[in-house]
Amino acid sequence: MTRLLLLSFSVRQIHSSAWWLVILSSVLQVLVFPLAGLYILSWVAFAPLILAVLRARPVGALEIDGSVSLEAAKPMQAFLLAYASGILWYAGTCYWIYDTMHRYGGLSAPMALLALFLFCLYLGLYHGLFGWLLSLAAGPGRDNRTVLVAAPFLWVAVELARTLVTGFPWNLLGTAQVDNISLSRITTWTGVYGVSFEIMLVNVALAAAFLVPKKKRSTLLIASLAAAAVLQAGRLVEAPAIPVDRAALLVQENIPVDANWTRDNFQRTLHELTDLTVKAASNSAADSKTGKVDLIVWPESPAPFFSSDPLFRDPVSQMARQARSWVVTGAIGNLPAAHSVTSASQVFNSAAVISPAGDWTARYDKIHLVPFGEYLPFPRLLAFAGGLTKEVGEFQRGTSREPLVAGNARLGVFICYESVFPGEVREFADHGAQVLVNISNDGWYGDSGAYAQHLNQKRMRAIENDRWILSATDTGVTASIDPYGRTVAPLPRKERAALVAPYALTSVTPFYTRHGDWFAWLCAIISAGALFTRFGLRIKAGRKAEASS
Repeated sequence: MTRLLLLSFSVRQIHSSAWWLVILSSVLQVLVFPLAGLYILSWVAFAPLILAVLRARPVGALEIDGSVSLEAAKPMQAFLLAYASGILWYAGTCYWIYDTMHRYGGLSAPMALLALFLFCLYLGLYHGLFGWLLSLAAGPGRDNRTVLVAAPFLWVAVELARTLVTGFPWNLLGTAQVDNISLSRITTWTGVYGVSFEIMLVNVALAAAFLVPKKKRSTLLIASLAAAAVLQAGRLVEAPAIPVDRAALLVQENIPVDANWTRDNFQRTLHELTDLTVKAASNSAADSKTGKVDLIVWPESPAPFFSSDPLFRDPVSQMARQARSWVVTGAIGNLPAAHSVTSASQVFNSAAVISPAGDWTARYDKIHLVPFGEYLPFPRLLAFAGGLTKEVGEFQRGTSREPLVAGNARLGVFICYESVFPGEVREFADHGAQVLVNISNDGWYGDSGAYAQHLNQKRMRAIENDRWILSATDTGVTASIDPYGRTVAPLPRKERAALVAPYALTSVTPFYTRHGDWFAWLCAIISAGALFTRFGLRIKAGRKAEASS
C-alpha cells in the first residue's frame, strides 16, 4: 500500500504539459510507419518525449516570463512517461495483432483485445527503459548536457536489447528511412542501428532548442531543422541502375489462410499452381527481354504442403522437370521418429530445394519461430487461452543458416518473421549466400499496415548486406528487391500470379555483414560508461555535501 501511495504521489508530481508532450510524441511515432508512412516525421517524433522527460517536474519556482519552472523527471516518473508512449506506439503500429488473434488465432474479441493490450504493456517496457535511462543520465538541476549527448546511444542500446532479449525488433527506428538511399547506405557499415542513431541525434538537437535560453533557441532550432532537411534530401537521390544477369519466377499463390482443405481441394489447388508456374516459366523462356528463369520460388506454405507427402512432393518434382529450373518452395518439413532424439515425430517450417531433375536436394528449417504463431511460450501460464492453444503450431527450431545450393548459386533462404532480425539475416550472407530469398505468408496480416511494415524491413536487410532479395509471399507484396532496397516490378496484392524477377549474384561482403551489430554494441558500451560516470559524479557530489556540512 505504501508503494502504491508513493507511486501515486510521484505521478501527481508530473506536470500536465509532460503528458501532452508524451501524447504528441506517440502520435508522431505512429504516423512514421506504414500505412501512414509519414517517414519525414521521424526527425521530430521523439523530441517531445525527450522534452517530457527533461521538463516534467515543477520545482516551486517561476521562470522570468511567469511560467512554471520545470526540471528532469525522477527515474520512476521518467519511466512512466516513456512507458505510456511505448504502449500507445505499439497499439498504433501493431494493432493488427488483434485481428490476427481473433480471426486466425481462435480467440474471442475480448480475449484478442486483451492479448493486444498485454503485448503493448510488455513491449512498451523498452520505451520505459529508455526514459528511465535518460533520467539516470540527467545532471543535477537543469544541467542536461550529458543526457542530450547520451540519448542517441541509449536509444540504440535499447533497440539492441529489444532485438536480443524480447526477440521483437519490429519497426526499428532506422527502418523509417529505407527509401532514403543516401542515408540508408550507412547500414552496410553499421546496420539499421546507424540510421536509428542519426534520426535520434536530430531529435535530440531539436529538443535541445527548447531547453536553452530563448535568445539562443531560434539559432539551434533552425540548425536542427536544417540538419533534418539535409539528411532527408538524400531521398531525392536516384541510385544508379544495377546490372542483372538472372531471372527468377516468384509465384504469389494467394491461398486464403483459413481455407478448408479436402483432398480434392488440395489436388486442384496444387494443379493450378504447378500449371501457372510451368506456363509462366515457358513464356519467360520465349521472351527475349527476360530470358529463361533459373530459379522458381514458392512462398511459405499457406497450405498443408508436407515435404514427405507424395501428393505434394511428386507434382512439385514434375513441375521442376517441366520448367527445367531449380525450385525453392515453402513446406512443412518432417523428421520421422526414428531420426529424432526425442523419439517423437518433429515438424518444421521449412524451405525445400528441388533440382531441375526433380530431386529434393536440400532443406532449410526455420530457426526463429513466431511466438503465438508457431509455438506457444509459457503454455501453462497461457492455458486460459484455450482457442489460441489449439491453433498455435508446435514447430521445432532449425539449427543451421548455411546457404542452400541451387546449381551454381548459393541461396540464403529465410522465412517470414526472420526478416526483421538484422543480425540473423546477415549470417546467411556472411556464410556465403550470393542472393537472399525470403518466403513469407503475409496473409495473416490482412489489409493492415503490417504487410508494408514487413516489406520495409526486408528492404533494409537487402541494403545492409548489399544483396538482392527475392521476396515471394502468399498474398503480397511479392517482388525482387535490389541492393539499394528498391522493389523491382512488384505484383499487385491478393492476386494469384507469377512474377519474372530480375536479380544478380554477388559474393562481396560489406563491413556489416562481416562484423555484425558492432555499432549497436558500441552504443551499449558507451551508454553503460555514461551512466557509470554520472553515478560516480553523484556519489562524489554527495560526499562533498557531507564534508561541507
